[in-house]
Amino acid sequence: MRIGELAKATGTTPRALRHYEQAGLISSERAVNGYRVYDERAVVRVRNIRHLLAAGLTLDDVQAFLPCLDGDVAAAPPSDKGLRVAWERLAVLNERIAAQTEARDRLESALRNTTRPGA
Repeated sequence: MRIGELAKATGTTPRALRHYEQAGLISSERAVNGYRVYDERAVVRVRNIRHLLAAGLTLDDVQAFLPCLDGDVAAAPPSDKGLRVAWERLAVLNERIAAQTEARDRLESALRNTTRPGA
């Protein structure tokens, strides 16, 4: 299938698919005309990549899940490496949330005694 067909089948964009390919997460063959041609199994692989990204992982993190991207990632028991990557990503996200919460609280405190525009 061509890149547009894969994008439509997986709810993503051709640009994202090219990015996944550049990251080594999916692969394609080149047709005589130079177009990318993907195997039917790429649909499952891309859906799994999108599932992991939606869970908060990065493309670099998804590399740890390469051996299981062609199966049911959501139902499969995670590997030790996959768990380690997920726990590390969770720690990073928690740090970012804490930093953003602190920034919001400082801004809210600074604005507390001012008049809201349009009020």
